[in-house]
Amino acid sequence: MSNPSLRILLLNPPHTAIGSRVPREQLPPLGLLSIGGPLLDAGFAVELLDAEFGPLSVDEVVRRVLAQAPDVLMLGHSGSTSAHPTVAEICARLKRARPALTIVYGGVFPTYHWRDVLLREPAIDVIVRGEGERTALRLMQALARGENLAGVPGLAYRRDGTAVETGQAEMILDLDEYRVGWELIDHDRYSYWGGMKAVVVQFSRGCPYLCSYCGQRGFWSRWRHRDPVKFARELARLHREHGVRLINFADELPTGSRKAWQAFLEALIAENVDLTLVGSTRAGDIVRDADILHLYKRAGVIRFLLGIESYSEATLQKIRKGASVSEDREAIRLLRAHGIISMATYVVGFDEESDRDYWHSLRHLLRYDPDQIQLLYVTPHRWTPYYDSVADRPVIQTDARKWDYKHQVLATSRLRPWRVLLWVKAIEAIVQLRPRALYRSLLHPDREVLKGMRWYVRMGRRVWLREVLEFCFRGGRTRQGPTVAEFWGESLAQEEYALAKPARRGIAIRTLQAGG
Repeated sequence: MSNPSLRILLLNPPHTAIGSRVPREQLPPLGLLSIGGPLLDAGFAVELLDAEFGPLSVDEVVRRVLAQAPDVLMLGHSGSTSAHPTVAEICARLKRARPALTIVYGGVFPTYHWRDVLLREPAIDVIVRGEGERTALRLMQALARGENLAGVPGLAYRRDGTAVETGQAEMILDLDEYRVGWELIDHDRYSYWGGMKAVVVQFSRGCPYLCSYCGQRGFWSRWRHRDPVKFARELARLHREHGVRLINFADELPTGSRKAWQAFLEALIAENVDLTLVGSTRAGDIVRDADILHLYKRAGVIRFLLGIESYSEATLQKIRKGASVSEDREAIRLLRAHGIISMATYVVGFDEESDRDYWHSLRHLLRYDPDQIQLLYVTPHRWTPYYDSVADRPVIQTDARKWDYKHQVLATSRLRPWRVLLWVKAIEAIVQLRPRALYRSLLHPDREVLKGMRWYVRMGRRVWLREVLEFCFRGGRTRQGPTVAEFWGESLAQEEYALAKPARRGIAIRTLQAGG
């Protein structure tokens, strides 16, 4: 039995990323809610403090946590690398004020950097590595019973002053085994897409593709999906009981199995609820599903983000993207033909680009003709294969809070940072302000598409201006920075897969292969 006197506070720390600070809308922290559901069902007293609202200052976060006086504080953030410095500061101040508080930290960054975190942040007691529903529940049960943590797989902590880990946690094969603790939030506070009441969900976890720079693939270890009918039923319930209108998919690849994705779309259509769906996927899946894209639209899909990454086939092969330029273009065309907005994300910095390369990138994106565009800066993660290829490149941004894909972090030998910014902002402006894009933002005949285009223009211009002003006045860059390896440490690529793949025990395992 769980100890009902063990009070747990889940904390979503404030984030400093530009994209999180500019929009006036806020999405709920799915990771923490996913941890909260199993803890509530086990009888623990659980509350959530979402410090992204405001956002709260560190002083206010500390004050509120101390006022609530939990026995255990659990922290995590979807932008875990750039949020880590803030997490460290909050934990240090809380531990000074209340040494007996047990602090548990989870997320992608601490999963891989657990040794450094435990060495440098004495205020943090335990790290949950990998997906956390089962591990966090077992951890809390062990703490409540006063048991040794060595018997809980998926943890890292200090023993006799040394950082130790308890082995990989076994991945959750049945994603319907644990529920999301939606009751921990006030749905009226969360919105997206122009004021629509919103939630973040996961239909699947993981991705079978081998993109060398991806910081998420190894965290989930294997692609799995939820039961399509049960998942559709949950979304319909959120709409009927809480008025949720916007569903934001956090999946890397929700469409990974055509069979499962089609079953979900058909189940959601049968629920007959007015929902709007946005998410990310691969261009190849859109091309694969050309004959069922009408189901996407009927189910409420209004936008898919497509990772274009580069105009160069050689670069796509180098980073193991597993895609082609022609496939990317066809996916955008198909989405438009079915009244679905395409957002193209394009990453700069994989190679030492010149002015000529940026010019080719602009021409390439104009030929693609996406509805929306977002340029990102390559940001190496220590646990990815890509890290080794840039380990010797100098770092120009030593503030880890800005390792968020929206700040330049790596030095470039051919172009100065200001010139890179000029190209990036010019490409975004030209692509978004070309006549076709303006028509879709001002006069598109589909009202849902028109609303999405106008919302993105309003938000995008504020982010665009904020990025330029911050670069000019609060950039914090250095000309003589350390190398990537000196800044973060040796590669952890050998530890990329965070979860152990369990032996099949007669369980119905939903994987990409089993899903069709």
